[in-house]
Amino acid sequence: MKKIWVNADPWNKAIVTRALECGADAVIVPKGYTPKVKELGILRTVAEDGDIKLGTDVVVLEIEGKDDEQTAARSPKDKLLILRMKDWTVIPLENLIAQRGGLFVEVNNSEMARTAAQILEKGVDGVVLRTDDPNEVGKTVEVIHGILPRVELEIAKIVETRILGMGDRVCIDTCTQMAPGQGMLIGNASDAFYLVQSESEENPYVAARPFRVNAGPVHAYILNPEGKTKYLSELKTGDDVLVVNHDGSTQIAAIGRCKIERRPLILVAAEVGGKKVSTILQNAETIRLVQPGGKSASVASLKKGTEVLIHREAGGRHFGMKIEETLQEK
Repeated sequence: MKKIWVNADPWNKAIVTRALECGADAVIVPKGYTPKVKELGILRTVAEDGDIKLGTDVVVLEIEGKDDEQTAARSPKDKLLILRMKDWTVIPLENLIAQRGGLFVEVNNSEMARTAAQILEKGVDGVVLRTDDPNEVGKTVEVIHGILPRVELEIAKIVETRILGMGDRVCIDTCTQMAPGQGMLIGNASDAFYLVQSESEENPYVAARPFRVNAGPVHAYILNPEGKTKYLSELKTGDDVLVVNHDGSTQIAAIGRCKIERRPLILVAAEVGGKKVSTILQNAETIRLVQPGGKSASVASLKKGTEVLIHREAGGRHFGMKIEETLQEK
């Protein structure tokens, strides 16, 4: 997820307070002011003596011409760079984004932030907002934290469902309300994930719980932010999970609670691109898979030919990260 730091140097308590309220990732403050920030709440500081060391972990570079651009490109890759553009033009940023990561750019408003975060479809890793307007802080945080990569979804057709025995399944309760057509990507293998809908639809059996995804058994993978995976059994309170909409747009939600309970299970298999892919879910009417257009189908109603949405990737993971290796999962 892209980061937003808010510049409060010289010290500006109102800006720091607003940054804290809005969920900014850090504030830049003068030396000696980190304790004042901590009095207001838990928020990382960037300063000579801050949580992130200005001048050691982070270097500020002014970009005025080609020489400055080349200096930035040659800077050590283990340092974050804050680029202060003397003349706000996109081309120098494009050149630097193409050459290295670890780039933050100083901006004055949410529109500049949006542009910087989307250059070359990749954008800078973060922005540093310099403003005296607390309202601009809120707008810019919303813009930057709302820019997340889309997930490509494909239509698969159900070829088989089969009742299994009992197993330990995981319910993921988040701190976010989800809508019909939204859920999480779950799969038996690391190369295919089904979009399992949140419990956001009313039904005769139980009240809607739009904060919950009844995701599947403990062995299953979940696709998380930044393309990483975890086993469902690894998830815990405070972890971030990726919420995916039927159109491929995404957002991040924090887990409030995970429940592992013994429940009856069902195997679901579908075909896409000539390949058979599967997942296992709780066998209950309230568990639904997202379909094209945002509709959903209960696992109890799945028939051969029913269309559902899946996401495919190249297989192969090591501690949740993509690797290139010879691997078969079946």
